[in-house]
Amino acid sequence: MRKFDPSLYFITDSTNYTEEEFLFRVEQALKGGATLLQLREKEKTTREYIELAEKVHAIAMRYKVPLIIDDRVDVALAVGAEGVHVGASDMPVATARKLMGDGKIVGATAKTVPWARDVYEQGADYLGVGAIYPTTTKVKTVLTSTDTLRDICNAVPIPVGAIGGLNKDNIDVLAGIPIAGICVVSAIMKAECPLTAARELKARAKALGLIGEVHAV
Repeated sequence: MRKFDPSLYFITDSTNYTEEEFLFRVEQALKGGATLLQLREKEKTTREYIELAEKVHAIAMRYKVPLIIDDRVDVALAVGAEGVHVGASDMPVATARKLMGDGKIVGATAKTVPWARDVYEQGADYLGVGAIYPTTTKVKTVLTSTDTLRDICNAVPIPVGAIGGLNKDNIDVLAGIPIAGICVVSAIMKAECPLTAARELKARAKALGLIGEVHAV
């Protein structure tokens, strides 16, 4: 049984930070209430990715927050991370599930209902759907309407998280949509105080009824 709480899913971006500052910000986010953590590194070598993942995992374990590795099943396995997230151009979900095993979390990106159903049937534990708003990260984004987000939520029985340019001041647009949580990068990563940003975002999401429950899959 894989249990996790996707209500505030924090995705990292180490760009322009020293390792010390990056790790400090990760810890502050967890201290502020992030419930799921994804380490996303597009530029690092495999060795660099593993070395950083080990340090991030040590912090995550202190706060009992699952660590998800973006893209790289090999890195996830190397550091004993709790899961992996695969996008449309990454390894197929079914392959990631086979390699990770049944005890680990496998997340996937989805932008359409057929796509969502397909990755669910392949073994995904949760979906990240977006971008709801334009983002400032290096990841290429295609905007997803809130109607599509709602349709995806209603099409699959696994948790769906909204992602893309979200912050405490614009998540009102998600009210009434049965998402399981909010996924953010810049709203926490680039905040003056990541702890406060995480705390305020979580409070706002809770006030709007967007906070989900712990999921067992």
